Amino acid sequence: MTFCSALPDLTAITAASSAVYDILPPTPQYRWPLLEALLGTELWIKHENHTPTGAFKARTAAAYVADVIVRSPETPGFIAATRGNHGQAVTLAALRAGRSCTIVVPRGNCPEKNAAMRAQGATLVEYGDDFQAAKDHARQLSVTEHLHMVPSYHPLIVAAVASYWLELFRAVPDIDVAYVGIGQGSGICAAIAAREALGLKTELIGVVSDHAPAYALSVAKGVAVDAPVSTKLADGLACRVPDPSSLAVIMAHNIAIRRVTDAQVADAMRHYFSATHNVVEGAGAAPLAAALADRAALKGRRVAVIACGGNVSSALFARILAGGEQ
Repeated sequence: MTFCSALPDLTAITAASSAVYDILPPTPQYRWPLLEALLGTELWIKHENHTPTGAFKARTAAAYVADVIVRSPETPGFIAATRGNHGQAVTLAALRAGRSCTIVVPRGNCPEKNAAMRAQGATLVEYGDDFQAAKDHARQLSVTEHLHMVPSYHPLIVAAVASYWLELFRAVPDIDVAYVGIGQGSGICAAIAAREALGLKTELIGVVSDHAPAYALSVAKGVAVDAPVSTKLADGLACRVPDPSSLAVIMAHNIAIRRVTDAQVADAMRHYFSATHNVVEGAGAAPLAAALADRAALKGRRVAVIACGGNVSSALFARILAGGEQ
């Protein structure tokens, strides 16, 4: 594998894609007339909410876990910190490989995501008040329990995530601009990797929650900035501390960042359901929310947004559909 600012090349992405497709098939990308009418231009939705775990993260651990087992076949198990989707991916890959899996989530995490991970076979540990606290605890447990910690960001993870970008870019030529949410950065960095590998000129726009602005502030200042998290809706974007590797890639490639409020995200979730009858969680709806905020500048352009996950609790989704924001 060769790297440019820690980015996998086409050979690495293709190899990682093979590991991904051992677990899941390619996901679809559709044009939905009502959403196009709302945005006022051609719009493609990449449906990563259609994976076996309901999110793009189903891809993330596939290549990483397979690589660890090849290099260290004695590895007894894996551990990860998550708000839900990454944990489901690690559990899926680890248990398919015959290894144990421990997942650490912050207290108050989405109960349905927790239930899904337990149902998959993970040992679930609840610790801390936010993702960063859960991540620090998982790192400690990885040492005391002799488990391999699966990071949220790693070149092999980026290569696996880039498989969906290859699907999109090859299925829909000449995308002018694509919007993708930023949690720990694997999605946007995978987009950059795939774009560079294919020699495309697509403008890439990262999307963060206005209530979790660490990446936006860091890009604006040119240096890593920690920021408090208060989003009640986009938990997949609830980053307090930017990952230094992904932040370096984002800044090296001059990626613009959009901030969206919980109210805008709630509107996007409602639009997804009314226009497509798809359930899309807050983090998954954030790219559409950003595109809608930019609609005046998008006229005549071919736009793509990533519906990166659909794992929202039923109680929260009911409140959103009823017109609430959280």
